[in-house]
Amino acid sequence: MRHFGHIAPEVRQRLFHQEPCEFTADSPSRLLSAALGATLYSPATRSRLADDIVKQAGRGVVSMVLCLEDSIGDEDVAAGEENLVRQFTDLAERSVDLPLLFIRVRHPEQIPDLVRRLGPAVRLLSGFVLPKFTEERGIPFLEALSGAEAVSGRRMFAMPVLESPELMYRETRVETLEGIARAVDKYRDRVLALRLGVTDFCSSYGLRRAPDMTAWDVQIVASVIADVVNMLGRADGTGFTVTGPVWEYFRVQERMFKPQLRRSPFLEGQAEELREALIEHAMDGLLREITLDQANGLLGKTCIHPSHVLPVHALSVVSHEEFSDAQDILRPERCGGGVLRSQYTNKMNEVKPHRAWAERTLLRAEVFGVANEDIGFVELLAAGLPADHQ
Repeated sequence: MRHFGHIAPEVRQRLFHQEPCEFTADSPSRLLSAALGATLYSPATRSRLADDIVKQAGRGVVSMVLCLEDSIGDEDVAAGEENLVRQFTDLAERSVDLPLLFIRVRHPEQIPDLVRRLGPAVRLLSGFVLPKFTEERGIPFLEALSGAEAVSGRRMFAMPVLESPELMYRETRVETLEGIARAVDKYRDRVLALRLGVTDFCSSYGLRRAPDMTAWDVQIVASVIADVVNMLGRADGTGFTVTGPVWEYFRVQERMFKPQLRRSPFLEGQAEELREALIEHAMDGLLREITLDQANGLLGKTCIHPSHVLPVHALSVVSHEEFSDAQDILRPERCGGGVLRSQYTNKMNEVKPHRAWAERTLLRAEVFGVANEDIGFVELLAAGLPADHQ
């Protein structure tokens, strides 16, 4: 699979200075953690789940979570498990490209049970999403994952979800984060990424952000995300990929504030209708939140609607200017440090302080590609839309 692999090769050639790389479920974890992109969640009870997965793969989705937790009722868990086994068996009989597939469970005991019930179809499973993760609650999940991995002979990843009230409350936050850090460090080789449960954060205070607001506008939530990145997302080799929070909206009937999308990029790309469609479907807020996610150290995003996938991927593509700066900073002859003017002659590149940024940028360039000089996110959005949406 590859990002933007669903669009024609000649279109990719026009869009990209460096095309996204190909990867598989067996690729190195460092690559996969950066490549997750927009991780699309789906309830495990959907009767046509196998068809949905194939359809979304054909539209550019590279990672999906099939949820047995909050997205379904308590009374539907057993039926959801049975449905997952049926749908995985169905998928295993097809010769099609599939996304990275994860199952979000409720209890540690579900992990070995599902791995056993999946049988040979377990080869399609990349791992499990672990809810309400703390050190105390998380260790049994990680131990169960290790055991299931040994039994199945398959590498399996964990994606803990940080969403518990202990993280929200100031008096317990640092202690909770320290415990989480101990747990995920012990199982570092199997923790692919840390996910943020911002909806649960908001529920602790009876809050819900409006479509005009991003998670970063809700200060009590932003403070938690900042502390998570501070302690668990460092660039010194101790950190993990931390993914962006879910965007809840996909159509807005009424808005209080002006749209947040500048008109000029769409006029230049002759895509004014695209701009209006994005505004109508609350995508201007999503685009702003993605940009703020990236500025604050997050990569990828939890998504609950297929229309959110392409904006996440389009804004994850590395610009030609970013790529040029990163390459300059990492040239072998610059290992001693120093300051240099960027090739775009509009900024200072300081070799030592910007090195970690450059390394992360080149990793993102590998999985999402590098845009040509004259290509911006508008062109990437327009090119990636399904034919029936253009």
